[in-house]
Amino acid sequence: MKLMRCPLNGERNISEFVCGGEVKAMPDPDKASDADWGRYLFFEDNPDGEIVEWWLHAPSSYWFIARRDTRTEAVLETMTVQEWRERQGTVGSGQAQGQSADSQAHGAQGTNG
Repeated sequence: MKLMRCPLNGERNISEFVCGGEVKAMPDPDKASDADWGRYLFFEDNPDGEIVEWWLHAPSSYWFIARRDTRTEAVLETMTVQEWRERQGTVGSGQAQGQSADSQAHGAQGTNG
């Protein structure tokens, strides 16, 4: 059985999780064209190697971030949205409830789960 560590619930069966796609910057809603939105919503980079993705623990509806190797399918690390934002230096950027626009779009729970 393949396990994945949820930052909120600990190690769980991989069947309890849903991948939400790669973490990427959302276009500026006031300046983005339809083509920009189309690329953001429907196209993925699909790199050969390490990728950072949104993941959902479905039973608890908890969104978090995972680093995964696409060559081996190994999950290298999981972290809360807050931990990811701290690494990226985006904490305190003025987003509502301490969440990035991406985490709000994905329904992420931020630090309070």
